[in-house]
Amino acid sequence: MDHKSHWETIVGLQVKDENLYAEYRKAMKSILELYEGGFRYDFKIQETLKSETENPINRVFLIYFKNKERKQSFFADPEYKKIREKYFVPSVESTTQIAEYEHIIN
Repeated sequence: MDHKSHWETIVGLQVKDENLYAEYRKAMKSILELYEGGFRYDFKIQETLKSETENPINRVFLIYFKNKERKQSFFADPEYKKIREKYFVPSVESTTQIAEYEHIIN
């Protein structure tokens, strides 16, 4: 039986500049798609009831790629790194990786 899968990561952020973060998402979208990635869920969080990190979290999303290698290539891409430095770094106070796994799709 042939199974498809995705490599998925759930991430929590503390976004401190919503407008700049929105520019980041807009600027990186075409590069993300080039590496067969996307967002499956994206939430703005008003209250955290339990957390295993001291980092505050006001945004949670699930990002996926076709496989782990595509994810690694995306984050290593020189164009992506420029966009990240320009928009993500000044707009995000902290990042918390909540989970990472391979999702088998039947």
